[in-house]
Amino acid sequence: MPELLDVTGSSHPGKIVRIASHTAVTLPRSLKWIAGVLLAPVVLAVLFIAIFGWNWLRGPIERMTTEQTGRVLAINGELKVKLGWPWPRIHADAVTFANPGWAREKQMVAADAVEIAIDLPHLLLQNIVLPEVRLERPVVFLEQGSDGRKNWLLDLHQQDEKARIRIDRLTLDHGRLGYDDAGQKTSIRSELSTSITQPTGAGVTFTAQGQYKGLPLKARGDGGPVLAMRDESTPYSLKIDATVGHTGVRADGTITSLLKFSAMDMRLALSGDSLEQLFPLLGIAFPSTHAYATEGHLLHSGRTWRYEKFSGRIGDSDIAGTLQVDTGGKRPAMKADLVSRLFDFADLGPLIGARPGSVQAAKQAASSPSKAAAPIPAQARVLPDMPFKADRWDSVDAEVALKAGTIRRAKELPLEDFVTHLSLRDSVLRLDPLNFGVAGGHLDAVIALDGRKDPIQAHARVRARNILLAKLFPTVELSKTSIGQVNGEFDLAGKGNSVGGMLASSDGKVGLVIAGGEISRLMMEEVGLHLLEILGLKVTGDKLVKLRCGVADFDVKEGTMHANALILDTEVTTIIGTGSIDMKQEKLDLTLNQHTKHTGPVALRSPIYVRGSFARPDVDVDKGRVAARALGAIALGIVNPLLTLIPLIDAGPGRDSDCGQLIRNASALPHSENGKKGPRT
Repeated sequence: MPELLDVTGSSHPGKIVRIASHTAVTLPRSLKWIAGVLLAPVVLAVLFIAIFGWNWLRGPIERMTTEQTGRVLAINGELKVKLGWPWPRIHADAVTFANPGWAREKQMVAADAVEIAIDLPHLLLQNIVLPEVRLERPVVFLEQGSDGRKNWLLDLHQQDEKARIRIDRLTLDHGRLGYDDAGQKTSIRSELSTSITQPTGAGVTFTAQGQYKGLPLKARGDGGPVLAMRDESTPYSLKIDATVGHTGVRADGTITSLLKFSAMDMRLALSGDSLEQLFPLLGIAFPSTHAYATEGHLLHSGRTWRYEKFSGRIGDSDIAGTLQVDTGGKRPAMKADLVSRLFDFADLGPLIGARPGSVQAAKQAASSPSKAAAPIPAQARVLPDMPFKADRWDSVDAEVALKAGTIRRAKELPLEDFVTHLSLRDSVLRLDPLNFGVAGGHLDAVIALDGRKDPIQAHARVRARNILLAKLFPTVELSKTSIGQVNGEFDLAGKGNSVGGMLASSDGKVGLVIAGGEISRLMMEEVGLHLLEILGLKVTGDKLVKLRCGVADFDVKEGTMHANALILDTEVTTIIGTGSIDMKQEKLDLTLNQHTKHTGPVALRSPIYVRGSFARPDVDVDKGRVAARALGAIALGIVNPLLTLIPLIDAGPGRDSDCGQLIRNASALPHSENGKKGPRT
């Protein structure tokens, strides 16, 4: 081999040939030996499995599971394994897995057959991930104990959140599911079956019943055939119709990841007796309302939930808009922009704590005027007394705008528009502004309620501007001919857990002013009991007289309004009032004295007393004085018929009031008679 000798440069070609020849012969033998050593176990395992099958693994798997979890896994049927990378599959028949001893049910899982795919890369990292699980006729019970233990955690004490099996996609072929949580007063049982009623083919139909957070639950619906438990790449179609307590829920759309709700796109309809009943379900405080029903588009992504373009009704009011909740902060932050085309004022009752039909019930339960001095029974009270649930206010921060176009109201309430902005932050609720159109004018208010304190600390400022006198009392016939504008301001601070409680403890000022205008002469003559003038105006028709001014000025102390000035001055008469209004007892104690500015030939002039309760006010005259004047006229008529009219003549003339001075110095007027009972002169 000269080429080999030339290449190596050696003078011993034979030796080289022998070495090369030995290498060429021994290397293949080494490779065969190594391959034989490595493949022998595999070959033996394959032969073992071919002869005995995979069932020999049942014992080791059961023992290992019991050692790790303290709970018995039993595989009572065939065990098959389909090898593959990265997801080998295991199929087992007649499988049960026991619950821990504290659980109510004996078995956590029992199924005719179980097929699972195991993620080997995750398993090498000591994470149990099952990309796919299929259960045939399963009975599954999940339970959380009152001490926080969860039976789906696989550590010995069921408290390690890392000791859980992650299931991405779950297929159920007919079965029963149960869930119990004693701490949350929740116990649900569900039946599932495979159907082919869906347009896309086979799916899951389910029913459920039981209790959710102490409320009775019933549900039915259907979804796709594979439950996307943690799969965040494939939305899961779901349709559900459920009732929880008195709340109805209908939803149709898709959910991504049934355990995490990472995304949602659904048509959602809600209905119930009150929005307040959503608190146990959502953990967010909503106000008390009349019965409601809404339908809209629910979207969820990340930390944002958005109920958009919804419409419906609350009571007899329509409502529409968009509501959004962000769960990323210290507490959920809610924003809402709401509109109402027709707003029924009666639907405000529950919001301010008024009981349905409370005014009518109070009128029926109120004492007769003869018993006006007695305490007002609770059922006869008019002011709202249902307490606010301020302990729930820290469940959410909120910014809500509401605008109403047309307001439906009782004839006694001449309201025209409604605009408000509600802000709730750190349990402090503000309505700023809270505006109404009232009798052609405006009522603008700012109200603050501090729910951090018990009782609630309240402060209200209300301004009345340009309210038309003719529209202010639309049900009073005589007021329809009156002309003039009312302006005023209320500034009250109090404490209590209801509107009635806040007013009953309030301090502050109340003032109303009428400057200029005209008023019904018939109304003024009737106040003065000028009989001939009343008769004449009834025949010829009512006329307007100049309204010089009106002043109502009250100091409010511990819920009682004391009249500093209560005056209505016209060109024919002046009415001066004294007394008080007790908001704690809901009692009226006012006296109106009139001073005529012209001589009336026939008048039964007497003070007018406004007494009784808010529910049943009583307006009366001093019957003793009227009787004395009448008896005097009769007595003089016996002496001389021409003298009969003398006691009935209102001599007048009263003087014009200094309206400017009254308005500037209303508090200077005497009010020493406040709180007195009985007739006054």
